[in-house]
Amino acid sequence: MFIQTEATPNPATLKFLPGREVAASRLTEYRSAAEAQASPLAAALFSIEGVSQVFLGDDFVSVTKSAGEWVHLKPSILGAIMEHFVSGAPVFIGPAQDRGDEEFFDSADADTVEQIKDLLETRVRPAVAGDGGDIRFRGFRDGTVYLAMKGACSGCPSSTATLKHGIQNLLKHFVPEVQAVEQI
Repeated sequence: MFIQTEATPNPATLKFLPGREVAASRLTEYRSAAEAQASPLAAALFSIEGVSQVFLGDDFVSVTKSAGEWVHLKPSILGAIMEHFVSGAPVFIGPAQDRGDEEFFDSADADTVEQIKDLLETRVRPAVAGDGGDIRFRGFRDGTVYLAMKGACSGCPSSTATLKHGIQNLLKHFVPEVQAVEQI
């Protein structure tokens, strides 16, 4: 098994591509070893000293470090990912947990929200996934779009610039009702 790695805009996060499906549509972020018990893969990664966050994407794993150098952490992470997939163990144990990702918006704004979601899905999410993260619509109220950023994007030094200048400008250009974008 060959696992590729890619740098992300967040210097504390690396993206690992095992060449197979990881989480499919069940994209999940773990911020602690306790949370990671729902995933044998994430739990194995948290057993490595210095790992502070794990994001399981469609076909990739983003790992964020709190300490240590990548040159020392990377071999252990590659080994844990390889061992997991070679063992045939499931990525998740049990059904998906409701993580409070409910959307909020006024029903009168349903058409606007649909436009926003379409732009996010077709133009923004693919680029964010390419950087080892994910972005999800959470709400729309009084002209403000609320988004949740996960994986490499959640702690990235450039995430605010991406959110404010890139995503906000894109949405404002195509959806005149949008006045601002905020991360939640």
